[in-house]
Amino acid sequence: MSNEEFDLLDELYFVQPYSYLRDVTGWEDELILKTLDSLYKKGYIKCLSGPDEERFDQVDVRKEGKDLLYLATKKGLMTHNTL
Repeated sequence: MSNEEFDLLDELYFVQPYSYLRDVTGWEDELILKTLDSLYKKGYIKCLSGPDEERFDQVDVRKEGKDLLYLATKKGLMTHNTL
């Protein structure tokens, strides 16, 4: 897990919108979207279109990412806590 992935997972113990992640990290959009995409593909986060509306279809994080909310999965939390 990269440092960026670790740092983003640290913020996703609760549902968070993209704008929150941008504000707390101060990163450029490209880095945030790339990192979210990597975490999503590893199964470490799930994407939501609303606070209680999990996306079960395949999500293109780089394309739709700014309009979504994110939450760490159990797999992501377990990995994050073992590092």
